[in-house]
Amino acid sequence: MKLSEIAAKLGARLEPPSADAEITGIAGIEAAGPGQITFVANPKYAAAIQTTQAAAIIVDDKFPPVGRPTLRVKNPQYAYLLVVEFFHQAPVYERAIHPTAVIHPTARIGANASIGAYVVIDAGVEIGEGCTLRPQVVIERDVKIGGNFFAHPHVSIREDCRIGNNVILHNGVVIGSDGFGFAKDEQGHWRKIHQAGRVVIEDDVEIQANSCIDRGSLGETRIGRWTKIDNLVQVAHNCIVDENGLLCSQVGLAGSTTLGKNVILAGQAGVSGHCTLGDGVVVTAQSGTHGDIPAGSMVSGSPAFDNTQWLRSVAVFSRLPELAKTLRAITRREKQGPRFTRINRTS
Repeated sequence: MKLSEIAAKLGARLEPPSADAEITGIAGIEAAGPGQITFVANPKYAAAIQTTQAAAIIVDDKFPPVGRPTLRVKNPQYAYLLVVEFFHQAPVYERAIHPTAVIHPTARIGANASIGAYVVIDAGVEIGEGCTLRPQVVIERDVKIGGNFFAHPHVSIREDCRIGNNVILHNGVVIGSDGFGFAKDEQGHWRKIHQAGRVVIEDDVEIQANSCIDRGSLGETRIGRWTKIDNLVQVAHNCIVDENGLLCSQVGLAGSTTLGKNVILAGQAGVSGHCTLGDGVVVTAQSGTHGDIPAGSMVSGSPAFDNTQWLRSVAVFSRLPELAKTLRAITRREKQGPRFTRINRTS
Protein backbone atom coordinates (compact mmCIF):
# COMPACT_ATOMS: atom_id res chain seq x y z
CA MET A 1 0.00 0.00 0.00
CA LYS A 2 1.09 3.55 -0.63
CA LEU A 3 1.75 5.61 2.50
CA SER A 4 -0.82 8.17 1.34
CA GLU A 5 -3.42 5.40 1.09
CA ILE A 6 -2.71 4.29 4.66
CA ALA A 7 -2.94 7.91 5.83
CA ALA A 8 -6.34 8.28 4.16
CA LYS A 9 -7.67 5.08 5.75
CA LEU A 10 -6.49 6.18 9.20
CA GLY A 11 -7.53 9.80 8.84
CA ALA A 12 -3.90 10.64 9.66
CA ARG A 13 -1.87 13.74 8.82
CA LEU A 14 1.02 12.82 6.52
CA GLU A 15 4.34 14.66 6.97
CA PRO A 16 5.73 15.71 4.64
CA PRO A 17 2.62 15.69 2.42
CA SER A 18 4.76 14.69 -0.58
CA ALA A 19 5.96 11.47 1.10
CA ASP A 20 4.34 8.49 -0.59
CA ALA A 21 6.56 5.46 -0.08
CA GLU A 22 5.42 1.96 -0.94
CA ILE A 23 4.70 0.15 2.35
CA THR A 24 5.06 -3.62 2.32
CA GLY A 25 4.38 -4.48 5.96
CA ILE A 26 4.49 -3.47 9.61
CA ALA A 27 6.97 -4.22 12.40
CA GLY A 28 8.11 -3.03 15.83
CA ILE A 29 10.32 0.03 15.82
CA GLU A 30 13.53 -1.88 16.63
CA ALA A 31 12.91 -4.61 14.04
CA ALA A 32 11.39 -2.58 11.19
CA GLY A 33 13.26 -2.45 7.91
CA PRO A 34 12.99 -0.57 4.61
CA GLY A 35 9.47 -0.60 3.24
CA GLN A 36 7.87 -1.22 6.64
CA ILE A 37 5.82 1.09 8.82
CA THR A 38 6.12 1.21 12.61
CA PHE A 39 4.68 3.21 15.49
CA VAL A 40 5.66 4.85 18.78
CA ALA A 41 3.08 4.99 21.59
CA ASN A 42 5.39 4.50 24.57
CA PRO A 43 7.92 7.31 25.27
CA LYS A 44 10.38 4.57 26.28
CA TYR A 45 10.96 3.89 22.59
CA ALA A 46 11.20 7.50 21.39
CA ALA A 47 15.00 7.33 21.16
CA ALA A 48 14.74 4.34 18.80
CA ILE A 49 13.28 6.65 16.15
CA GLN A 50 16.82 7.87 15.44
CA THR A 51 18.06 4.39 14.53
CA THR A 52 15.05 2.61 13.07
CA GLN A 53 15.19 1.58 9.42
CA ALA A 54 11.42 1.93 9.00
CA ALA A 55 10.09 3.76 5.96
CA ALA A 56 7.49 5.61 8.02
CA ILE A 57 6.41 6.04 11.66
CA ILE A 58 3.01 6.50 13.26
CA VAL A 59 3.16 8.98 16.15
CA ASP A 60 0.94 11.12 18.33
CA ASP A 61 -0.29 14.46 17.02
CA LYS A 62 1.96 16.32 19.49
CA PHE A 63 5.10 14.25 18.97
CA PRO A 64 8.19 16.31 18.00
CA PRO A 65 9.38 16.24 14.35
CA VAL A 66 11.23 13.01 13.62
CA GLY A 67 12.96 13.83 10.32
CA ARG A 68 11.32 11.09 8.26
CA PRO A 69 7.88 10.31 6.79
CA THR A 70 5.35 10.40 9.62
CA LEU A 71 1.67 9.71 10.13
CA ARG A 72 0.24 11.80 12.96
CA VAL A 73 -2.87 10.50 14.76
CA LYS A 74 -4.60 10.93 18.12
CA ASN A 75 -4.05 7.31 19.18
CA PRO A 76 -0.93 5.66 17.69
CA GLN A 77 -1.62 2.27 19.27
CA TYR A 78 -5.12 2.06 17.82
CA ALA A 79 -3.80 3.21 14.45
CA TYR A 80 -1.23 0.41 14.64
CA LEU A 81 -4.06 -2.07 15.26
CA LEU A 82 -5.81 -0.90 12.10
CA VAL A 83 -2.65 -1.06 9.99
CA VAL A 84 -2.03 -4.63 11.15
CA GLU A 85 -5.50 -5.48 9.85
CA PHE A 86 -4.63 -3.90 6.48
CA PHE A 87 -1.66 -6.21 6.01
CA HIS A 88 -2.56 -9.39 7.89
CA GLN A 89 -5.90 -10.98 7.14
CA ALA A 90 -7.30 -13.48 9.66
CA PRO A 91 -7.39 -17.13 8.53
CA VAL A 92 -10.51 -18.13 6.64
CA TYR A 93 -12.12 -21.43 7.66
CA GLU A 94 -14.32 -23.59 5.49
CA ARG A 95 -17.99 -23.10 6.28
CA ALA A 96 -18.84 -26.76 6.79
CA ILE A 97 -19.26 -29.43 9.48
CA HIS A 98 -16.45 -31.95 9.80
CA PRO A 99 -17.66 -35.57 9.57
CA THR A 100 -16.11 -36.45 12.94
CA ALA A 101 -18.09 -33.78 14.81
CA VAL A 102 -20.71 -35.16 17.22
CA ILE A 103 -23.84 -33.01 17.29
CA HIS A 104 -26.96 -33.97 19.24
CA PRO A 105 -30.14 -34.06 17.12
CA THR A 106 -31.82 -31.44 19.35
CA ALA A 107 -29.00 -28.91 18.98
CA ARG A 108 -29.71 -25.91 16.74
CA ILE A 109 -26.89 -24.26 14.84
CA GLY A 110 -27.26 -21.11 12.75
CA ALA A 111 -26.29 -20.74 9.10
CA ASN A 112 -22.76 -20.33 7.81
CA ALA A 113 -21.14 -22.42 10.55
CA SER A 114 -17.60 -23.84 10.53
CA ILE A 115 -17.35 -26.86 12.86
CA GLY A 116 -14.00 -28.64 13.09
CA ALA A 117 -12.91 -32.18 13.79
CA TYR A 118 -14.10 -33.93 16.98
CA VAL A 119 -16.26 -31.06 18.15
CA VAL A 120 -18.98 -32.21 20.59
CA ILE A 121 -22.29 -30.33 20.86
CA ASP A 122 -24.75 -31.67 23.42
CA ALA A 123 -28.54 -31.70 23.68
CA GLY A 124 -30.46 -28.45 23.70
CA VAL A 125 -27.55 -26.28 22.58
CA GLU A 126 -28.36 -23.21 20.47
CA ILE A 127 -25.69 -21.33 18.48
CA GLY A 128 -26.28 -18.28 16.30
CA GLU A 129 -25.16 -17.66 12.73
CA GLY A 130 -21.53 -17.56 11.62
CA CYS A 131 -19.97 -19.60 14.43
CA THR A 132 -16.46 -21.04 14.12
CA LEU A 133 -15.67 -24.01 16.34
CA ARG A 134 -12.13 -25.29 15.97
CA PRO A 135 -11.19 -28.94 16.67
CA GLN A 136 -12.16 -30.60 19.95
CA VAL A 137 -14.40 -27.84 21.27
CA VAL A 138 -16.97 -29.24 23.73
CA ILE A 139 -20.30 -27.51 24.36
CA GLU A 140 -22.47 -29.23 26.95
CA ARG A 141 -26.26 -29.37 27.25
CA ASP A 142 -28.58 -26.35 27.09
CA VAL A 143 -25.85 -23.79 26.38
CA LYS A 144 -27.09 -20.75 24.44
CA ILE A 145 -24.63 -18.80 22.24
CA GLY A 146 -25.13 -15.73 20.04
CA GLY A 147 -23.89 -14.99 16.54
CA ASN A 148 -20.34 -14.77 15.21
CA PHE A 149 -18.96 -16.94 18.01
CA PHE A 150 -15.34 -18.15 17.71
CA ALA A 151 -13.91 -20.95 19.87
CA HIS A 152 -10.31 -22.07 19.40
CA PRO A 153 -9.27 -25.72 20.01
CA HIS A 154 -10.00 -27.38 23.36
CA VAL A 155 -12.50 -24.81 24.61
CA SER A 156 -14.98 -26.32 27.08
CA ILE A 157 -18.37 -24.75 27.86
CA ARG A 158 -20.30 -26.43 30.64
CA GLU A 159 -24.05 -26.93 30.86
CA ASP A 160 -26.62 -24.11 30.86
CA CYS A 161 -24.19 -21.21 30.28
CA ARG A 162 -25.08 -18.15 28.21
CA ILE A 163 -22.75 -16.46 25.73
CA GLY A 164 -23.54 -13.34 23.70
CA ASN A 165 -22.61 -12.14 20.23
CA ASN A 166 -19.08 -11.68 18.85
CA VAL A 167 -17.39 -13.60 21.67
CA ILE A 168 -13.91 -15.09 21.19
CA LEU A 169 -12.60 -17.90 23.40
CA HIS A 170 -8.98 -18.96 22.99
CA ASN A 171 -7.36 -22.36 23.43
CA GLY A 172 -8.17 -24.19 26.64
CA VAL A 173 -10.70 -21.71 28.03
CA VAL A 174 -13.20 -23.28 30.44
CA ILE A 175 -16.57 -21.61 30.92
CA GLY A 176 -18.86 -22.82 33.70
CA SER A 177 -16.54 -25.08 35.65
CA ASP A 178 -17.63 -25.73 39.24
CA GLY A 179 -16.90 -23.04 41.80
CA PHE A 180 -14.60 -23.95 44.68
CA GLY A 181 -17.24 -24.60 47.30
CA PHE A 182 -16.89 -27.09 50.16
CA ALA A 183 -18.23 -27.43 53.71
CA LYS A 184 -17.19 -29.73 56.54
CA ASP A 185 -19.54 -32.50 57.59
CA GLU A 186 -20.02 -33.78 61.14
CA GLN A 187 -16.84 -35.86 60.84
CA GLY A 188 -14.80 -32.83 59.75
CA HIS A 189 -14.46 -33.99 56.15
CA TRP A 190 -14.83 -31.57 53.27
CA ARG A 191 -18.06 -32.12 51.34
CA LYS A 192 -18.74 -30.56 47.95
CA ILE A 193 -21.38 -27.84 47.71
CA HIS A 194 -23.39 -28.38 44.55
CA GLN A 195 -22.76 -25.57 42.06
CA ALA A 196 -26.20 -24.93 40.60
CA GLY A 197 -25.65 -21.56 38.88
CA ARG A 198 -24.35 -20.58 35.47
CA VAL A 199 -21.95 -18.23 33.67
CA VAL A 200 -23.17 -15.36 31.50
CA ILE A 201 -20.73 -13.88 28.98
CA GLU A 202 -22.06 -10.70 27.38
CA ASP A 203 -21.39 -9.41 23.84
CA ASP A 204 -17.93 -8.59 22.45
CA VAL A 205 -15.94 -10.34 25.18
CA GLU A 206 -12.57 -11.98 24.46
CA ILE A 207 -11.06 -14.54 26.85
CA GLN A 208 -7.55 -15.77 26.13
CA ALA A 209 -5.81 -19.10 26.63
CA ASN A 210 -6.37 -21.35 29.65
CA SER A 211 -8.52 -18.96 31.64
CA CYS A 212 -11.36 -20.30 33.78
CA ILE A 213 -14.71 -18.70 34.61
CA ASP A 214 -16.48 -20.65 37.36
CA ARG A 215 -20.24 -20.98 37.46
CA GLY A 216 -22.23 -19.45 40.29
CA SER A 217 -22.95 -21.65 43.25
CA LEU A 218 -26.42 -20.13 42.97
CA GLY A 219 -27.32 -17.39 40.53
CA GLU A 220 -24.62 -16.47 38.04
CA THR A 221 -21.08 -15.38 37.33
CA ARG A 222 -21.22 -12.54 34.78
CA ILE A 223 -18.61 -11.07 32.44
CA GLY A 224 -19.75 -7.71 31.08
CA ARG A 225 -19.69 -6.46 27.52
CA TRP A 226 -16.36 -5.47 25.92
CA THR A 227 -14.33 -7.06 28.71
CA LYS A 228 -10.95 -8.56 27.74
CA ILE A 229 -9.37 -11.33 29.81
CA ASP A 230 -5.75 -12.42 29.38
CA ASN A 231 -4.23 -15.91 29.69
CA LEU A 232 -4.37 -17.90 32.94
CA VAL A 233 -6.98 -15.81 34.72
CA GLN A 234 -9.27 -17.29 37.40
CA VAL A 235 -12.72 -15.81 37.95
CA ALA A 236 -14.44 -17.58 40.85
CA HIS A 237 -18.12 -18.31 41.46
CA ASN A 238 -20.64 -15.46 41.52
CA CYS A 239 -18.17 -12.75 40.47
CA ILE A 240 -19.52 -9.81 38.49
CA VAL A 241 -17.20 -8.06 36.05
CA ASP A 242 -18.94 -5.01 34.61
CA GLU A 243 -18.39 -3.79 31.07
CA ASN A 244 -15.06 -2.89 29.48
CA GLY A 245 -12.89 -4.50 32.16
CA LEU A 246 -9.30 -5.53 31.52
CA LEU A 247 -7.93 -8.52 33.45
CA CYS A 248 -4.27 -9.24 32.73
CA SER A 249 -2.46 -12.55 32.99
CA GLN A 250 -2.66 -14.56 36.23
CA VAL A 251 -5.21 -12.30 37.85
CA GLY A 252 -7.38 -14.06 40.43
CA LEU A 253 -10.84 -13.04 41.64
CA ALA A 254 -12.13 -14.83 44.73
CA GLY A 255 -15.82 -15.67 45.04
CA SER A 256 -18.51 -12.95 44.91
CA THR A 257 -16.11 -10.20 43.83
CA THR A 258 -17.75 -7.28 42.01
CA LEU A 259 -15.80 -5.10 39.57
CA GLY A 260 -17.29 -1.87 38.25
CA LYS A 261 -16.99 -0.51 34.72
CA ASN A 262 -13.55 0.06 33.17
CA VAL A 263 -11.62 -1.68 35.96
CA ILE A 264 -8.03 -2.71 35.15
CA LEU A 265 -6.29 -5.49 37.07
CA ALA A 266 -2.62 -5.77 36.09
CA GLY A 267 -0.70 -9.05 36.02
CA GLN A 268 -0.94 -11.33 39.07
CA ALA A 269 -3.24 -8.98 40.96
CA GLY A 270 -5.55 -10.71 43.41
CA VAL A 271 -8.91 -9.62 44.81
CA SER A 272 -10.20 -11.24 48.01
CA GLY A 273 -13.77 -12.47 48.11
CA HIS A 274 -16.93 -10.42 48.67
CA CYS A 275 -15.16 -7.15 47.74
CA THR A 276 -16.41 -4.39 45.46
CA LEU A 277 -14.06 -2.35 43.25
CA GLY A 278 -15.69 0.81 41.91
CA ASP A 279 -15.71 2.09 38.33
CA GLY A 280 -12.31 2.91 36.88
CA VAL A 281 -10.24 1.29 39.64
CA VAL A 282 -6.68 0.26 38.67
CA VAL A 283 -4.87 -2.43 40.67
CA THR A 284 -1.18 -2.59 39.73
CA ALA A 285 0.82 -5.77 39.15
CA GLN A 286 1.16 -8.34 41.96
CA SER A 287 -1.06 -6.33 44.28
CA GLY A 288 -3.60 -7.91 46.62
CA THR A 289 -6.78 -6.15 47.69
CA HIS A 290 -8.45 -6.86 51.02
CA GLY A 291 -11.59 -4.71 51.01
CA ASP A 292 -13.80 -2.42 48.95
CA ILE A 293 -12.03 0.19 46.80
CA PRO A 294 -13.71 3.50 45.82
CA ALA A 295 -14.25 4.40 42.17
CA GLY A 296 -11.31 6.01 40.38
CA SER A 297 -8.65 4.72 42.78
CA MET A 298 -5.26 3.32 41.80
CA VAL A 299 -3.83 0.94 44.38
CA SER A 300 -0.59 -1.06 44.76
CA GLY A 301 1.04 -3.48 47.15
CA SER A 302 -0.17 -6.35 49.28
CA PRO A 303 -2.31 -5.44 51.06
CA ALA A 304 -3.02 -2.81 48.44
CA PHE A 305 -3.22 0.90 49.28
CA ASP A 306 -3.00 4.19 47.40
CA ASN A 307 -0.49 3.96 44.55
CA THR A 308 1.18 7.33 45.22
CA GLN A 309 1.72 6.47 48.87
CA TRP A 310 2.96 3.02 47.86
CA LEU A 311 5.56 4.54 45.52
CA ARG A 312 6.85 6.72 48.36
CA SER A 313 6.97 3.70 50.66
CA VAL A 314 8.93 1.63 48.15
CA ALA A 315 11.43 4.47 47.76
CA VAL A 316 12.03 4.38 51.53
CA PHE A 317 12.10 0.59 51.82
CA SER A 318 15.70 0.11 50.63
CA ARG A 319 16.86 2.68 53.24
CA LEU A 320 15.15 0.96 56.19
CA PRO A 321 18.35 -0.67 57.58
CA GLU A 322 20.16 2.69 57.55
CA LEU A 323 17.16 4.48 59.09
CA ALA A 324 16.82 1.79 61.77
CA LYS A 325 20.50 2.12 62.65
CA THR A 326 20.14 5.89 63.01
CA LEU A 327 17.01 5.50 65.13
CA ARG A 328 18.75 3.05 67.47
CA ALA A 329 21.66 5.47 67.93
CA ILE A 330 19.26 8.30 68.78
CA THR A 331 17.41 6.09 71.25
CA ARG A 332 20.65 5.09 73.01
CA ARG A 333 21.68 8.72 73.42
CA GLU A 334 18.31 9.63 74.86
CA LYS A 335 18.54 6.79 77.41
CA GLN A 336 22.01 7.86 78.50
CA GLY A 337 20.80 11.38 79.20
CA PRO A 338 22.69 14.65 78.72
CA ARG A 339 26.46 14.62 79.17
CA PHE A 340 28.27 17.34 81.18
CA THR A 341 31.93 18.34 81.05
CA ARG A 342 33.64 19.18 84.40
CA ILE A 343 35.39 22.57 84.41
CA ASN A 344 38.22 23.16 86.90
CA ARG A 345 38.50 26.71 88.10
CA THR A 346 41.62 28.20 89.76
CA SER A 347 41.36 31.02 92.27
